[in-house]
Amino acid sequence: MRIRAWLCVAAMLAAGVVAATPAAAAAADSATVVPIQVTGDPAKRFNLVLLGDGYTEADLPTFRSHVDRHLNTLWTIEPFKSYRSYFNVYAVEIVSAESGVDCDPGLSAPQRNTALGMGFWGGCNPASVQRLLTVNGAAANAYADLATGTNRGNRQLIALANSGTYGGAGGSNATASGGNALSALISPHELGHSLGGLQDEYDYYGRGVPGDTYTGPEPDSAHHTVLTEQQMRETRAKWWRWLGEPSEAGGKIGRYEGGLYLQHGVWRPSQHSMMKSLGFYFDQVGREQMTERIADRVGIMQGGTATEQPVGADRVLWVDTLHPVSHALAVTWSVDGKAVPRTGNARHLDLRKLRVAPGRHTVTATVTDPTPFVRDPAIRNSAALTQTRSWTVDTGVRTPPVAAPLAITGSTATDRPVGAGDVVYVQTSQPTDRVPGVRWSLDGRPVADAGNDRDLDLDTLRLSQGTHRLTARVSDPATREAVTRTWTVDATSPDVGYALSEPLLTLTRPGRPTEYVYNGPFTMGLTGTDDSAGQVTSEFRLDGDGWHNYYGWPTDARSPFLFTATGTDVDGLVYGNLGSGGLSLSPFAERSPGYGRHTIEYRGIDAVGNVGAARAFVATLIPPPPACTRVVSGRHAGTLVVTAGVTCLREATVSGGVTVRPGTTLVAERSSIAGSLVSAGATAVELLNTDVRGAVTLTGTTDHVTVVGARVTGRLALVSAGTETAPILAGSRVGSLACSGPAPVDLGAATIVLGATSGRCHLGSRPAA
Repeated sequence: MRIRAWLCVAAMLAAGVVAATPAAAAAADSATVVPIQVTGDPAKRFNLVLLGDGYTEADLPTFRSHVDRHLNTLWTIEPFKSYRSYFNVYAVEIVSAESGVDCDPGLSAPQRNTALGMGFWGGCNPASVQRLLTVNGAAANAYADLATGTNRGNRQLIALANSGTYGGAGGSNATASGGNALSALISPHELGHSLGGLQDEYDYYGRGVPGDTYTGPEPDSAHHTVLTEQQMRETRAKWWRWLGEPSEAGGKIGRYEGGLYLQHGVWRPSQHSMMKSLGFYFDQVGREQMTERIADRVGIMQGGTATEQPVGADRVLWVDTLHPVSHALAVTWSVDGKAVPRTGNARHLDLRKLRVAPGRHTVTATVTDPTPFVRDPAIRNSAALTQTRSWTVDTGVRTPPVAAPLAITGSTATDRPVGAGDVVYVQTSQPTDRVPGVRWSLDGRPVADAGNDRDLDLDTLRLSQGTHRLTARVSDPATREAVTRTWTVDATSPDVGYALSEPLLTLTRPGRPTEYVYNGPFTMGLTGTDDSAGQVTSEFRLDGDGWHNYYGWPTDARSPFLFTATGTDVDGLVYGNLGSGGLSLSPFAERSPGYGRHTIEYRGIDAVGNVGAARAFVATLIPPPPACTRVVSGRHAGTLVVTAGVTCLREATVSGGVTVRPGTTLVAERSSIAGSLVSAGATAVELLNTDVRGAVTLTGTTDHVTVVGARVTGRLALVSAGTETAPILAGSRVGSLACSGPAPVDLGAATIVLGATSGRCHLGSRPAA
């Protein structure tokens, strides 16, 4: 998360050190536990428990909205998205006597009477830092214990403070401000620590203070190394299996210096990832470790036919497995170590069909998670992702009839729509002498049997946009009884619209993204919409880099995101950087200005996990005009002469011509000049969305010429003295054009020339149609 390394470490030590008061323990009895998502027995799931502090009775709707935002954001991030079904989620609604938390935002702010005693500044400690948001750990666990079946060994607490100030902490008692623009991204980062065992990838310890140099041995961290890429490949160490591949967090998996709070001497896999910069995804290295740790907390083999006593060869064996949202687990069967062919990934094995030889045999079911998130065989073959269940089969044992009423004993939840890419499952009663059949239908039409009839991968159906009705029909082959279960399938992709600040120039061409030209910072707001209820999470990426969560602006979720040539420093971190180094980074990282053309893609993820198609626009950033020493607005009678400094025409109307003397600068924005414009030896001339009804002659400009969106009735002459850079001539309309010196740059927006063109103008203009 964006909370710094010392904040995470300190919080792990400090978040639970305050002793609970008797009043806190007693008050826990009056709190309300709201099951948000229950996918199974808490003893067999990983349980997230979200607690609220500083929310009065009147604030509880706010708490609920904060919980929704945190969870909806979490479920868009892999591997949480694929393994959402492995989690139970509970919200504990706690009514505090006062609204807000202690020392928010400063030490002089009042302390509040709240149930969990949450506070900034490490609990109002002047020696701490503002962003360290602590909680009374004993009180938090007392309230969390109200979520029946959860305990400190099978749950993660996330305490949300009723605050819009940025802050949080890591550890088993993680905290986050509920209402800050970035707060929903703190939770997955903290789960990276507490659940995944991942380390921070920051190259500094305190904000704005660069880290030193690592001098130790090869780090234990799975995503830090001192090895070169060649050494990783030669020794098959660390992330060698992922090297060179596009990173899920942007760029390529490789070797990027900095991490473990140090700038030098240690390397990480990606330029940026969830463990370095809030808003990006986990890269493949972190995602692989997270996948292992999530699976290890639950047990992918959930049960099945009892194994304690030998079973007969005259019966059906069963196994129960977990069911990821994105794919089905693989089940294989073997007898005495030899694979049983053509079992079709079934959760059952009919021993009667095997005709085993008389005597005793060992039958084994192996459940494996085939997720592409894991490449390391040691992880794939670990108990987290591969589990077995074995039986002794004795042909001399006779299985007595066991009545098992036909029933659907478990399934994908039906109280919310499922996504078009989900795997939907049913579990049935498990008789010993027969196998209930499952048949699927979509909108009343049968779905072809894919082999394992208990799991249906909707992604293979390539559903059309809209809402569909999915039905599983379970039938008993002996009694011909049948039971059904039905789901609503939301196959409509979410839509995201964008709103930009006003550009200098807009260019639209059929079949191509809209292009915009800016000569200074610009903002982007994204708004997601969907045909179903729930949050649409908007994302964007810059020039093909990693997808980045759209959270508004770090200081205000309601404000648009701001792009600048080198980014904006917000509380010791840089956001919105168009230059080298990435979209967000530490302020002391090396970067060059990002002038030029940029492609910004955007998309949405809806509440059921449908990912909308990415769309794009292009933004070209050119350097801003120089600062004005004189501003002319409104009407100016007669000729205007620029004799010193920088004269700016801003929505001005000049009734005569304009002369720009040597060494001076003219910037004309959304203005009108009735006569001609002449400059000789000027430092710079910029005509931005400006009309000139005469001719324009710019000779020997020493710094730059920028003509964007201008309309020149007469001749435009760009005459070089051999010293200026290439002029910018974009999206304009001129009577005729003459150029000498460097050919103009058109920024992708050609200029219409009504008359003749002479000289080196061909790259920046086109004749009138």
